[in-house]
Amino acid sequence: MIRMGFVIGIRPEAIPEYKRLHAAVWPDVAAKIAECHIRNYTIYLREPENLLFASYDYHGAHHDADMAMMAADPVTQDWWRVCMPLQVPLETRAEGEWWAPLEEVFHQD
Repeated sequence: MIRMGFVIGIRPEAIPEYKRLHAAVWPDVAAKIAECHIRNYTIYLREPENLLFASYDYHGAHHDADMAMMAADPVTQDWWRVCMPLQVPLETRAEGEWWAPLEEVFHQD
């Protein structure tokens, strides 16, 4: 198992809509997340900085392949089309990234 963490900004005026969407995530999106070996997926909001922090546990053997499978899913693509305009990617993210990955520096079970 690998713990993953990511950060992205959110438009302040979009916070209520983002919360509404995630209170009722589309069932096919949730199923694809599970199919891609992701467990304990959580998104946190930090205001007033308007940052989203996401974390999950990856239980598969090929993270990049599973993420490519998720990205190829038409329902997931539709979900992203709804959510992405609400988000503000960090200027410092690498090319090709939307959510910027975080380095784990400490963990205790």
